[in-house]
Amino acid sequence: MSNILAPIINAFKIADLRRKIIITVVLVIIFRIAAHIPVSGVDLAGLKLLFESNQFLGLLDIFSGGTLANFSVISLGLNPYINASIIFQLLTMISPKLEALSKEGETGRQIINQYTRYLTVPLAILQSIGMFVLLKNQGIITQVNPLQITAIVVGLTAGTIFLMWIGELITEYGIGNGISLLIFAGIVSRVPVVLTQTASVVDQTQIINILIFAVLSILVIAGVVFINEGRRQIAVQYARRFVGGREGKTGAETYLPLRVNQAGVIPIIFAVSLVLVPSFAGSYLAGLPNPGLSSIGRFLAANFDPSSLIYNLVYFLLVVGFTFFYTAIIFNPKKVADEIKKYGGFIPGIRPGTQTAAFLSFIMVRITLAGAIFLGLIAVLPSIASSLTGIQTLVVGGTGLLIVVSVILDTAKQFESKLIERSYEVFARR
Repeated sequence: MSNILAPIINAFKIADLRRKIIITVVLVIIFRIAAHIPVSGVDLAGLKLLFESNQFLGLLDIFSGGTLANFSVISLGLNPYINASIIFQLLTMISPKLEALSKEGETGRQIINQYTRYLTVPLAILQSIGMFVLLKNQGIITQVNPLQITAIVVGLTAGTIFLMWIGELITEYGIGNGISLLIFAGIVSRVPVVLTQTASVVDQTQIINILIFAVLSILVIAGVVFINEGRRQIAVQYARRFVGGREGKTGAETYLPLRVNQAGVIPIIFAVSLVLVPSFAGSYLAGLPNPGLSSIGRFLAANFDPSSLIYNLVYFLLVVGFTFFYTAIIFNPKKVADEIKKYGGFIPGIRPGTQTAAFLSFIMVRITLAGAIFLGLIAVLPSIASSLTGIQTLVVGGTGLLIVVSVILDTAKQFESKLIERSYEVFARR
C-alpha cells in the first residue's frame, strides 16, 4: 500500500506538483457544484420520473454525470466542444490549409483551438434547442414563451462554454487533460448513486448476478488496459552513414509503434451520434396526431430502444465502420513510408516506398480489425450485461469504463513524467 501511495506523497512534497494537484481538485469541485444548479422553468420532479422510466435517457444521464436529471446549466456537458473538436480533426485531414496550420507548431494549434471554440457556440445553441423541444414534448417544460426559451438556450450554451473554460484551465495549470478529466469526474460521480439504487432493489437471489457483473467489469477493465497499451512494433533499420569517405557506425535500429486502438473512443462517439437519431425521431413522431407518422415513430422507438437487438447490432456495425474510417484518416501508410524513406530508413525484408506503404497498410488493417471488434463489444456491453445478470441499475456503460480507464492511464503517465522530470532537475543541480 505504501508503494502505491509513495508517488502521491512525494508529489505533495514538491511545491509545483502540489499546486497543480490542488488547482485540479478545486476546479473539479466547481464543476460538480455547477452540476446542481438547475435551469429555471423546468418541472424537476417530472424530469426525474422521466429519466427513471426511460432506459435510454437514464443511460445519457449517467454519461452526463447526473446533470440531465437535474437539468442543470451544464446539462449539455462538453458534447458540443467534443463534436467541434472531431469536426476540425476531420477537416485538418481534408483541408490543405488546416493541415499546414496544424504543422506550424504551438501557434497553429492555438489558432485551430480558437476555431474549435467558435464552432462550439452554434453547436451548443442547436443542441440546447433540441433539448428544449424534447422536454417540451414530454410535458416537462410548462412555460413556453420567447423569454423562457431564450433563458434556457442561453443558460445551457453558457454552461458548455463555462465547462470548456474549466477544462482548459485544468490542462494549462493542473495535471492531465482537462476535458477528459471533467468527463471522467462526471461518470465517476454517478457511481455512488448507481450503487445506492442497486442496494435498494437487490435481494438475496441476485447476489450471484452481482458477482457475475463484478467479474465482467474486472474483465472489461483488464481488456481496456490491454487494448489501450497494445502496440505492434515494426522494426525500422536506418542505413550506415559515410563520413569523410569512411564508413561510420552501424545504422540505428528503431521501432514504429502501431497502436491496436488507434482511434480511441472517437468511433463510439460518432456511432452514438447516429444511432441515437432514430430514438429521438421516434419519440418526436410518436406524439404527432398524424396516424402514419405516429406509427413510424412507435416502430422506431420500439426497435431502437437500447435493449433491442436491432439497436445493438446497428451500434456495433457503426462502431466497427467508424473505427476503420477514422484510423484511415489519421494514419496514412504512404506518408509514413515516404518519411521513413526520406531519412534513409527501411523495414527489413521490405523495399522502401510503395512496398513499405502496402506492408504498413496490411498490418494496420489486421490490428485495426481487432481494435474495432473490441470497441464494438465495449459499446454494446451494457445490453449484454443486463441480459446476462438482469441488473439494470449497475449499467454504467462500456464506453464509460473505456473513458475512465483511459483517463486514469493517461493522467498516471503524465503524473509519472512530472515526477521523473523533477528528479532529473534535482540530479542536474547536484
